[in-house]
Amino acid sequence: MNARADHLILPEITFPLTIYYDASCALCRTEMEAIKAADRHEQLLLVDCSNTGMAPPASCPVTREAMMSRIHAQDATGRWISGVDVFAVAYSVTGYTSLATFWSSRRLRPILSRLYPLVADHRWWLSKTPLPKCMGFFLRKLAKK
Repeated sequence: MNARADHLILPEITFPLTIYYDASCALCRTEMEAIKAADRHEQLLLVDCSNTGMAPPASCPVTREAMMSRIHAQDATGRWISGVDVFAVAYSVTGYTSLATFWSSRRLRPILSRLYPLVADHRWWLSKTPLPKCMGFFLRKLAKK
């Protein structure tokens, strides 16, 4: 099967895409900062949900606590996406083609959909490991290609 046939068809996104994430988590912050640094066309807006004064938009289908536990995003038309779809879209518009293909793989989707919540639930422990630094290094290397 070729890569195109393995690629999921993601919902049509209207930019800018506002991504809600936990900036108090080193792992989350490292990844989002790298994605934003590669956002040459300013298609992504990042919102830190860890700010206790942050209130989700009125149209948000989940609570602030839910937004803190999983990544969510809203496009310019008000459509909401979450989890692995956010990563697939964010990596695709910032030129991280290989990572976009990975996150949007039809074959990997069942695994990634189960793995992402485990990573999100253990992100504080993972942030204490070398993983954030390794991820930052890896993403900077990919961005230079």
